[in-house]
Amino acid sequence: MKNTNNIISGVEIESYNSDGEGVARLSGGRVVFISNAARGDILEIRLTEEKPRIARAEIMRIVKPSPHRITPDCPVYPICGGCDFRHITYDEELRAKLQRVNDVLRRIGGTPVQAREILTTGEINGYRNKAVFHSDGVSRGFYARHSHDIVNIEHCQLLKEDINTALKDIPVGEEMTLRSGVNGLGPPLEEKLDGLVFGISGFFQVNTSAALLLFQKAREYASMAKIETLVDLYCGVGALTLFIGRDAGHAYGVELDPEAVEIARENAKRNRLEHIGFFAADAGKWEYNIGNPDCVIVDPPRGGLSKGATRKILEFAPKRLVYISCDPATLARDIRRLEGYILEKICAVDMFPRTANVECCCLLSAT
Repeated sequence: MKNTNNIISGVEIESYNSDGEGVARLSGGRVVFISNAARGDILEIRLTEEKPRIARAEIMRIVKPSPHRITPDCPVYPICGGCDFRHITYDEELRAKLQRVNDVLRRIGGTPVQAREILTTGEINGYRNKAVFHSDGVSRGFYARHSHDIVNIEHCQLLKEDINTALKDIPVGEEMTLRSGVNGLGPPLEEKLDGLVFGISGFFQVNTSAALLLFQKAREYASMAKIETLVDLYCGVGALTLFIGRDAGHAYGVELDPEAVEIARENAKRNRLEHIGFFAADAGKWEYNIGNPDCVIVDPPRGGLSKGATRKILEFAPKRLVYISCDPATLARDIRRLEGYILEKICAVDMFPRTANVECCCLLSAT
Protein backbone atom coordinates (compact mmCIF):
# COMPACT_ATOMS: atom_id res chain seq x y z
CA MET A 1 0.00 0.00 0.00
CA LYS A 2 1.65 3.23 -1.19
CA ASN A 3 0.67 6.72 0.05
CA THR A 4 1.65 9.86 -1.87
CA ASN A 5 -0.09 13.21 -1.21
CA ASN A 6 -3.35 11.58 -0.11
CA ILE A 7 -3.24 9.23 -3.11
CA ILE A 8 -3.07 5.64 -1.90
CA SER A 9 -2.65 2.65 -4.19
CA GLY A 10 -3.17 -1.05 -3.54
CA VAL A 11 -6.25 -0.61 -1.32
CA GLU A 12 -8.44 -3.73 -1.10
CA ILE A 13 -12.14 -3.50 -0.28
CA GLU A 14 -13.10 -5.95 2.48
CA SER A 15 -16.80 -5.29 3.07
CA TYR A 16 -19.54 -2.62 3.06
CA ASN A 17 -20.83 -0.20 5.67
CA SER A 18 -24.50 0.51 6.44
CA ASP A 19 -24.65 3.13 3.66
CA GLY A 20 -23.35 0.69 1.04
CA GLU A 21 -19.87 2.20 0.87
CA GLY A 22 -16.87 -0.05 0.49
CA VAL A 23 -14.76 -0.57 3.61
CA ALA A 24 -10.97 -0.96 3.59
CA ARG A 25 -8.21 -0.71 6.19
CA LEU A 26 -5.20 1.50 5.71
CA SER A 27 -1.77 0.91 7.19
CA GLY A 28 -2.03 1.47 10.93
CA GLY A 29 -5.55 0.03 11.00
CA ARG A 30 -7.51 3.16 10.11
CA VAL A 31 -10.82 2.41 8.37
CA VAL A 32 -11.64 4.16 5.11
CA PHE A 33 -15.07 4.34 3.44
CA ILE A 34 -15.21 4.51 -0.36
CA SER A 35 -18.33 5.10 -2.46
CA ASN A 36 -19.01 2.93 -5.52
CA ALA A 37 -16.54 0.26 -4.38
CA ALA A 38 -17.06 -3.51 -4.52
CA ARG A 39 -15.80 -6.18 -2.16
CA GLY A 40 -12.60 -7.57 -3.66
CA ASP A 41 -11.70 -4.41 -5.63
CA ILE A 42 -8.03 -3.37 -5.61
CA LEU A 43 -8.08 0.42 -5.89
CA GLU A 44 -6.09 3.58 -6.11
CA ILE A 45 -7.90 6.14 -3.95
CA ARG A 46 -7.69 9.77 -2.91
CA LEU A 47 -8.49 10.67 0.69
CA THR A 48 -11.20 13.35 0.85
CA GLU A 49 -11.82 13.44 4.60
CA GLU A 50 -9.53 12.35 7.43
CA LYS A 51 -10.26 11.74 11.11
CA PRO A 52 -8.15 9.93 13.71
CA ARG A 53 -9.91 6.57 13.31
CA ILE A 54 -11.75 6.79 10.00
CA ALA A 55 -11.35 8.40 6.59
CA ARG A 56 -13.34 8.81 3.40
CA ALA A 57 -12.00 8.53 -0.11
CA GLU A 58 -12.91 8.53 -3.77
CA ILE A 59 -11.79 6.05 -6.40
CA MET A 60 -9.05 7.36 -8.68
CA ARG A 61 -8.44 4.10 -10.53
CA ILE A 62 -9.64 0.51 -10.35
CA VAL A 63 -6.38 -1.43 -10.35
CA LYS A 64 -8.11 -4.80 -10.31
CA PRO A 65 -11.92 -5.05 -10.40
CA SER A 66 -13.81 -7.31 -8.04
CA PRO A 67 -15.50 -10.37 -9.55
CA HIS A 68 -18.70 -8.93 -8.03
CA ARG A 69 -18.42 -5.65 -9.94
CA ILE A 70 -20.72 -4.97 -12.90
CA THR A 71 -21.30 -2.03 -15.23
CA PRO A 72 -24.06 0.21 -13.80
CA ASP A 73 -27.22 0.21 -15.93
CA CYS A 74 -28.35 3.74 -15.03
CA PRO A 75 -26.98 6.91 -16.69
CA VAL A 76 -27.12 8.98 -13.47
CA TYR A 77 -25.60 6.38 -11.14
CA PRO A 78 -23.80 6.95 -8.79
CA ILE A 79 -24.42 10.72 -8.86
CA CYS A 80 -28.10 10.21 -7.94
CA GLY A 81 -28.64 9.26 -4.32
CA GLY A 82 -31.49 6.86 -5.04
CA CYS A 83 -29.39 3.69 -5.43
CA ASP A 84 -26.28 2.35 -3.70
CA PHE A 85 -25.56 -1.03 -5.33
CA ARG A 86 -25.98 -0.75 -9.10
CA HIS A 87 -22.25 -1.45 -9.52
CA ILE A 88 -22.37 -4.96 -7.99
CA THR A 89 -24.26 -8.16 -8.75
CA TYR A 90 -27.58 -8.74 -7.01
CA ASP A 91 -26.22 -11.90 -5.36
CA GLU A 92 -23.42 -9.82 -3.83
CA GLU A 93 -25.93 -7.22 -2.67
CA LEU A 94 -28.02 -9.86 -0.89
CA ARG A 95 -24.89 -11.34 0.73
CA ALA A 96 -23.86 -7.88 1.94
CA LYS A 97 -27.26 -7.16 3.46
CA LEU A 98 -27.46 -10.48 5.29
CA GLN A 99 -23.92 -9.96 6.60
CA ARG A 100 -24.84 -6.49 7.85
CA VAL A 101 -27.80 -7.87 9.81
CA ASN A 102 -25.74 -10.63 11.40
CA ASP A 103 -22.83 -8.33 12.27
CA VAL A 104 -25.03 -5.99 14.31
CA LEU A 105 -26.88 -8.87 15.98
CA ARG A 106 -23.57 -10.13 17.26
CA ARG A 107 -21.85 -6.80 17.96
CA ILE A 108 -24.75 -4.70 19.30
CA GLY A 109 -27.41 -7.24 20.19
CA GLY A 110 -25.03 -9.62 21.94
CA THR A 111 -26.95 -12.63 20.61
CA PRO A 112 -25.62 -15.75 18.91
CA VAL A 113 -28.82 -16.08 16.85
CA GLN A 114 -28.22 -15.30 13.18
CA ALA A 115 -30.43 -14.66 10.17
CA ARG A 116 -30.10 -17.61 7.78
CA GLU A 117 -32.10 -16.19 4.90
CA ILE A 118 -32.96 -12.96 3.12
CA LEU A 119 -36.34 -13.01 1.45
CA THR A 120 -36.56 -11.45 -2.00
CA THR A 121 -39.09 -11.26 -4.80
CA GLY A 122 -36.25 -11.28 -7.33
CA GLU A 123 -37.62 -8.05 -8.83
CA ILE A 124 -34.83 -5.47 -8.68
CA ASN A 125 -36.51 -2.87 -10.91
CA GLY A 126 -40.00 -1.43 -11.26
CA TYR A 127 -40.98 -2.18 -7.67
CA ARG A 128 -41.42 1.26 -6.05
CA ASN A 129 -45.03 2.43 -5.90
CA LYS A 130 -44.13 5.86 -4.49
CA ALA A 131 -41.63 8.60 -5.32
CA VAL A 132 -40.97 12.12 -4.05
CA PHE A 133 -39.62 14.42 -6.74
CA HIS A 134 -37.74 17.61 -5.89
CA SER A 135 -37.28 20.65 -8.11
CA ASP A 136 -35.09 23.74 -8.25
CA GLY A 137 -37.26 25.36 -10.90
CA VAL A 138 -35.01 24.15 -13.72
CA SER A 139 -34.58 20.44 -13.06
CA ARG A 140 -36.85 17.90 -11.41
CA GLY A 141 -35.73 14.63 -9.90
CA PHE A 142 -33.96 13.20 -6.88
CA TYR A 143 -31.27 14.59 -4.62
CA ALA A 144 -27.67 13.92 -5.55
CA ARG A 145 -25.71 11.75 -3.16
CA HIS A 146 -24.81 13.62 0.05
CA SER A 147 -26.35 16.92 -1.15
CA HIS A 148 -29.58 18.73 -2.04
CA ASP A 149 -28.50 19.33 -5.62
CA ILE A 150 -31.16 18.07 -8.04
CA VAL A 151 -30.35 15.22 -10.41
CA ASN A 152 -32.74 15.50 -13.33
CA ILE A 153 -34.76 12.29 -13.74
CA GLU A 154 -36.73 11.40 -16.85
CA HIS A 155 -37.04 7.68 -16.10
CA CYS A 156 -36.15 5.81 -12.91
CA GLN A 157 -35.67 2.06 -13.07
CA LEU A 158 -36.83 1.58 -9.49
CA LEU A 159 -40.28 3.04 -10.15
CA LYS A 160 -43.45 1.41 -11.40
CA GLU A 161 -43.91 2.27 -15.03
CA ASP A 162 -47.13 4.24 -14.56
CA ILE A 163 -45.23 6.69 -12.34
CA ASN A 164 -42.53 7.11 -14.98
CA THR A 165 -45.20 7.65 -17.62
CA ALA A 166 -47.06 10.24 -15.53
CA LEU A 167 -43.84 12.10 -14.78
CA LYS A 168 -43.34 12.93 -18.46
CA ASP A 169 -46.59 14.93 -18.58
CA ILE A 170 -46.05 16.99 -15.42
CA PRO A 171 -44.28 20.37 -15.80
CA VAL A 172 -41.24 21.18 -13.69
CA GLY A 173 -42.29 22.93 -10.50
CA GLU A 174 -42.26 22.40 -6.77
CA GLU A 175 -41.76 19.15 -4.85
CA MET A 176 -44.39 16.54 -5.62
CA THR A 177 -45.23 12.98 -4.66
CA LEU A 178 -46.55 10.34 -7.05
CA ARG A 179 -48.02 7.10 -5.77
CA SER A 180 -49.49 4.09 -7.56
CA GLY A 181 -51.85 1.40 -6.33
CA VAL A 182 -53.64 -1.55 -7.89
CA ASN A 183 -56.05 1.03 -9.30
CA GLY A 184 -53.26 3.08 -10.87
CA LEU A 185 -52.48 6.68 -9.89
CA GLY A 186 -56.12 7.67 -9.30
CA PRO A 187 -57.31 8.35 -5.74
CA PRO A 188 -58.49 6.83 -3.53
CA LEU A 189 -55.48 4.54 -3.83
CA GLU A 190 -55.83 0.85 -2.97
CA GLU A 191 -53.53 -2.15 -2.59
CA LYS A 192 -54.31 -5.84 -2.27
CA LEU A 193 -52.44 -8.38 -0.17
CA ASP A 194 -53.48 -12.00 0.18
CA GLY A 195 -57.18 -11.32 -0.30
CA LEU A 196 -57.26 -8.15 1.80
CA VAL A 197 -57.90 -4.70 0.31
CA PHE A 198 -56.28 -1.61 1.82
CA GLY A 199 -56.76 2.09 1.33
CA ILE A 200 -53.19 3.31 1.46
CA SER A 201 -53.08 7.12 1.17
CA GLY A 202 -49.48 8.06 2.06
CA PHE A 203 -49.04 5.26 4.59
CA PHE A 204 -47.97 1.97 3.06
CA GLN A 205 -44.92 -0.06 2.12
CA VAL A 206 -43.44 1.21 -1.16
CA ASN A 207 -42.72 -2.33 -2.44
CA THR A 208 -46.02 -4.22 -2.35
CA SER A 209 -44.63 -7.59 -3.50
CA ALA A 210 -41.87 -7.57 -0.88
CA ALA A 211 -44.35 -6.36 1.74
CA LEU A 212 -46.33 -9.56 1.15
CA LEU A 213 -43.21 -11.64 1.91
CA LEU A 214 -42.61 -9.61 5.06
CA PHE A 215 -46.21 -9.86 6.24
CA GLN A 216 -46.32 -13.61 5.60
CA LYS A 217 -43.19 -14.12 7.72
CA ALA A 218 -44.61 -11.93 10.49
CA ARG A 219 -47.86 -13.93 10.40
CA GLU A 220 -45.85 -17.17 10.66
CA TYR A 221 -43.91 -15.85 13.66
CA ALA A 222 -47.02 -14.47 15.40
CA SER A 223 -48.81 -17.83 15.04
CA MET A 224 -52.12 -16.47 16.34
CA ALA A 225 -55.04 -18.65 17.47
CA LYS A 226 -58.72 -17.68 17.57
CA ILE A 227 -58.67 -17.63 21.37
CA GLU A 228 -55.73 -15.20 21.50
CA THR A 229 -55.33 -11.41 21.58
CA LEU A 230 -52.98 -9.37 19.42
CA VAL A 231 -51.71 -5.81 19.89
CA ASP A 232 -49.97 -3.90 17.10
CA LEU A 233 -48.05 -0.83 18.23
CA TYR A 234 -47.04 1.65 15.49
CA CYS A 235 -49.80 0.20 13.30
CA GLY A 236 -50.01 2.88 10.58
CA VAL A 237 -53.06 2.25 8.37
CA GLY A 238 -53.49 -1.16 9.96
CA ALA A 239 -52.28 -3.36 7.11
CA LEU A 240 -50.18 -5.63 9.31
CA THR A 241 -52.77 -5.55 12.11
CA LEU A 242 -55.42 -6.84 9.73
CA PHE A 243 -53.12 -9.29 7.98
CA ILE A 244 -52.17 -11.01 11.25
CA GLY A 245 -55.18 -10.06 13.37
CA ARG A 246 -57.61 -11.97 11.14
CA ASP A 247 -56.19 -15.12 12.79
CA ALA A 248 -56.80 -13.81 16.34
CA GLY A 249 -59.85 -13.63 18.56
CA HIS A 250 -59.28 -9.91 19.21
CA ALA A 251 -56.74 -7.47 17.76
CA TYR A 252 -55.92 -3.84 18.52
CA GLY A 253 -53.83 -1.38 16.51
CA VAL A 254 -52.26 1.70 18.07
CA GLU A 255 -50.98 4.64 16.00
CA LEU A 256 -50.10 8.23 16.88
CA ASP A 257 -51.29 9.74 13.58
CA PRO A 258 -55.10 10.18 13.74
CA GLU A 259 -55.40 10.33 9.94
CA ALA A 260 -53.75 6.92 9.64
CA VAL A 261 -56.07 5.55 12.34
CA GLU A 262 -59.15 6.67 10.39
CA ILE A 263 -57.83 4.89 7.31
CA ALA A 264 -57.12 1.80 9.43
CA ARG A 265 -60.70 1.76 10.70
CA GLU A 266 -62.00 2.03 7.14
CA ASN A 267 -59.69 -0.83 6.13
CA ALA A 268 -61.14 -2.99 8.90
CA LYS A 269 -64.67 -2.23 7.66
CA ARG A 270 -63.95 -2.92 4.00
CA ASN A 271 -62.43 -6.29 4.93
CA ARG A 272 -65.26 -7.09 7.39
CA LEU A 273 -62.89 -7.69 10.28
CA GLU A 274 -65.11 -6.45 13.08
CA HIS A 275 -63.01 -7.97 15.86
CA ILE A 276 -60.11 -5.57 15.12
CA GLY A 277 -60.08 -2.06 16.62
CA PHE A 278 -57.78 0.93 16.20
CA PHE A 279 -56.77 3.69 18.59
CA ALA A 280 -55.05 7.04 18.09
CA ALA A 281 -52.44 7.14 20.84
CA ASP A 282 -48.75 7.17 21.59
CA ALA A 283 -47.44 3.59 21.60
CA GLY A 284 -45.94 4.09 25.05
CA LYS A 285 -48.95 5.77 26.65
CA TRP A 286 -51.92 3.81 25.32
CA GLU A 287 -54.25 2.72 28.14
CA TYR A 288 -57.02 0.24 27.40
CA ASN A 289 -58.11 -2.68 29.54
CA ILE A 290 -57.31 -5.74 27.46
CA GLY A 291 -55.33 -7.69 30.01
CA ASN A 292 -52.14 -9.31 28.77
CA PRO A 293 -52.09 -9.85 25.00
CA ASP A 294 -50.68 -13.14 23.77
CA CYS A 295 -48.65 -11.43 21.05
CA VAL A 296 -47.42 -7.89 20.39
CA ILE A 297 -46.14 -6.79 16.99
CA VAL A 298 -44.13 -3.62 16.41
CA ASP A 299 -42.88 -1.89 13.29
CA PRO A 300 -41.31 1.30 14.67
CA PRO A 301 -39.61 4.11 12.72
CA ARG A 302 -35.87 4.01 11.98
CA GLY A 303 -35.00 5.18 15.50
CA GLY A 304 -36.47 1.99 16.96
CA LEU A 305 -38.68 1.58 20.02
CA SER A 306 -39.23 4.61 22.21
CA LYS A 307 -38.51 4.12 25.89
CA GLY A 308 -42.24 4.37 26.53
CA ALA A 309 -43.04 1.69 23.97
CA THR A 310 -40.39 -0.59 25.47
CA ARG A 311 -41.95 -0.14 28.91
CA LYS A 312 -45.41 -0.80 27.48
CA ILE A 313 -44.27 -4.08 25.90
CA LEU A 314 -42.72 -5.22 29.18
CA GLU A 315 -45.92 -4.20 30.97
CA PHE A 316 -48.02 -6.23 28.54
CA ALA A 317 -45.67 -9.21 29.03
CA PRO A 318 -46.79 -11.04 25.86
CA LYS A 319 -45.68 -14.59 25.25
CA ARG A 320 -44.51 -13.60 21.77
CA LEU A 321 -43.15 -10.38 20.33
CA VAL A 322 -42.83 -9.91 16.57
CA TYR A 323 -40.50 -7.04 15.73
CA ILE A 324 -40.22 -5.62 12.21
CA SER A 325 -37.35 -3.21 11.69
CA CYS A 326 -36.00 -0.98 8.91
CA ASP A 327 -32.70 -0.49 10.77
CA PRO A 328 -30.79 -3.57 11.95
CA ALA A 329 -28.68 -1.51 14.38
CA THR A 330 -31.63 -0.12 16.36
CA LEU A 331 -33.28 -3.55 16.26
CA ALA A 332 -30.17 -5.11 17.80
CA ARG A 333 -30.09 -2.39 20.46
CA ASP A 334 -33.76 -2.96 21.34
CA ILE A 335 -33.31 -6.73 21.54
CA ARG A 336 -30.72 -6.12 24.25
CA ARG A 337 -33.05 -3.71 26.08
CA LEU A 338 -36.06 -6.06 26.11
CA GLU A 339 -35.21 -7.86 29.33
CA GLY A 340 -36.98 -11.15 29.80
CA TYR A 341 -37.13 -11.87 26.05
CA ILE A 342 -34.83 -13.89 23.87
CA LEU A 343 -34.43 -13.79 20.12
CA GLU A 344 -35.83 -17.03 18.70
CA LYS A 345 -35.88 -16.44 14.94
CA ILE A 346 -34.95 -13.70 12.50
CA CYS A 347 -34.87 -13.24 8.76
CA ALA A 348 -33.93 -10.34 6.51
CA VAL A 349 -36.19 -9.03 3.75
CA ASP A 350 -34.94 -7.16 0.70
CA MET A 351 -37.61 -4.48 0.58
CA PHE A 352 -35.46 -2.02 -1.38
CA PRO A 353 -33.29 -3.74 -4.03
CA ARG A 354 -30.29 -1.77 -5.33
CA THR A 355 -30.21 0.33 -2.17
CA ALA A 356 -28.34 -0.32 1.08
CA ASN A 357 -31.55 -0.54 3.11
CA VAL A 358 -32.65 -3.88 4.53
CA GLU A 359 -35.69 -4.89 6.61
CA CYS A 360 -35.78 -7.54 9.32
CA CYS A 361 -38.54 -9.58 10.89
CA CYS A 362 -37.88 -11.42 14.13
CA LEU A 363 -39.62 -13.40 16.84
CA LEU A 364 -38.79 -12.83 20.50
CA SER A 365 -40.18 -15.13 23.19
CA ALA A 366 -40.64 -14.61 26.90
CA THR A 367 -38.10 -16.50 28.98
